[in-house]
Order: sequence, then C-alpha cells, then structure tokens
Amino acid sequence: MKFELTILGSSSATPIHGRNPSAQLLNINEKFYLIDCGEGTQQQLLRFGLKASKIDTIFISHLHGDHYLGLMGLLSSMHLVGRTKVLTLFGPPELHELLQLHSKYSATQLRFPLIFKPTQVTAPIVILENSDVIVETIILTHRLHCTGFKFTTKPALPTLREDKVLDLAIPVAHRALIKKGFSFTDASGMVHTADSLTLPPPPKKSFAYCSDTLCNGSYAKQLEGVELLYHESTFLHDMIDRANETYHTTALQAGTLAANVGVRHLLIGHFSARYKDLTPLLEEAQSVFKATQLAIEGETFSI
Repeated sequence: MKFELTILGSSSATPIHGRNPSAQLLNINEKFYLIDCGEGTQQQLLRFGLKASKIDTIFISHLHGDHYLGLMGLLSSMHLVGRTKVLTLFGPPELHELLQLHSKYSATQLRFPLIFKPTQVTAPIVILENSDVIVETIILTHRLHCTGFKFTTKPALPTLREDKVLDLAIPVAHRALIKKGFSFTDASGMVHTADSLTLPPPPKKSFAYCSDTLCNGSYAKQLEGVELLYHESTFLHDMIDRANETYHTTALQAGTLAANVGVRHLLIGHFSARYKDLTPLLEEAQSVFKATQLAIEGETFSI
C-alpha cells in the first residue's frame, strides 16, 4: 500500500526564508488528500510536479490565514482549467461562509461540485471513511477552534501465496474466499486452511497531523502508537512563554510528546520566522526523541 506524505509548506504566519505557509499532500493508494492550504500552495504543487487535479479531498484545520489563504486560489484554478469532478472540503463552519462571500463578490460559480462538510470541536469523530482509510479529527487547543486529523488505513486482507495457488491450481473464483478465511479442498480431497495458503496482511499505517496547538496533553491518547506524527514546533523551548501566549508548541515539547505516546517517527514544522537555521529546532526535539525529522518542503516521507 502506498502511503506517502509530501511537505508543501512548513512556515508559520508568513512565507519567509524560502519557506511557505502550512500545506501537506498525503497520497494513500493514489488517492490524494490536501491538508491545510496556506498561501502559495498551488505554486508549490507545480514546483514539485504534483497535480492539483488529483486532489479530491481537502482538510482545513482552522481559519488563521497561514492555513487556508491559498484555498480560494486553488479552487479558482481548478475551475479555470475545467475541473468537473466532485471535491470534498472539510473545515470550520465559518469557512463555508468565507467561500460563499468570495464567490458572490467575484461573480464566480465553480463548474465542479464542491461538497462542504463542517468540522466541530466538541469531541473527536470520524469524518471520512472509504475503502482505504478512516479519518478522524483531533481536538487541539489554539486561539481559534482548531482540529488536527488522524489517518488510519483499514485492515488489509491476507495475501495469497502464489506458490500454493499454482501448485494446487486454485480457481480464480475461490481465491477471494480464501483471503476471507475460507479453506480450500483440492482435487484429491485434502483440505487446506486459509492460514496455510496465505501470508499475513501488511500492518495498518497511520499518520496524525497536529497543526497549531498548546501542547497540553489533551489529545495525547489519540496519538498512541501512530507511525508518523506531524506536530507543530513553532519555537525553541527558551521561548516557552511566547509559545504559551500564542497557543503554540516548542520543539522540546513536541519531542517529549512523541516519546510519551510511542509514535515511530516525528516530523516537526510550522517554524517561526525568527529561525532561518532550523538545526537547533531539530536538535532540541531529537534530544528527547531521536526519530525526529524536519518537515522540509518538497520532501516526501513514506510510511
């Protein structure tokens, strides 16, 4: 199963030092999910050779500009190039009003169906489920209502052993049944259990996206055992007072959280404009959680 995350933007507040505001593209089995859409996101897609036309679902965490101001431009470009297929958008309820106002005063009627589904911050819920993945919200603590998103692949069926398929001449019609646990009786009458004819399925994959938030532990339970965690790390820990004032997280806090909840890998991003060199942020997180990497734009992380 393909499960790849490409970083499109990793800056907080403003584009600076060659970094762009928050945006990430998640590819799960060639289904593309855009997570946040800061200013310049469509240019980043072009820069890294990624097709906006493949995006069918967009998630917006909250309504600070560095997380959604690229959205209307992206939607407008999709409209102008003739998109006709449905696009589903998850975000705060107020986002729908913003989009309607923009469409009204620009006299624009999108030529493709846009399905808006409001998020809420009362409790984590499943907001999307398809054949590949389950997506649930993560309730974060920020100056505006804010949700993160957790993506977990569905359990896969076992894989047939090709040597057994050939040796026993298992009919095509019976192969799907074996994957579901049914046994197979060969031409001599011998019964072969499904376990003997299959290999274990690949383990589930998971990715959690935690955008702007106080690192207060309120959402830690949802992150337990996640394979890849993206967590904002706006400041170094010597700026903890500023982090608390602005409802953000330090690199040390993000690393400590990752260690405490047992994730496998941590990506840190949403870097303050005060840091041109990101090495100190990386080193601070790695001091408590070695498996930390920087969310560098253009890099793709496979799970």
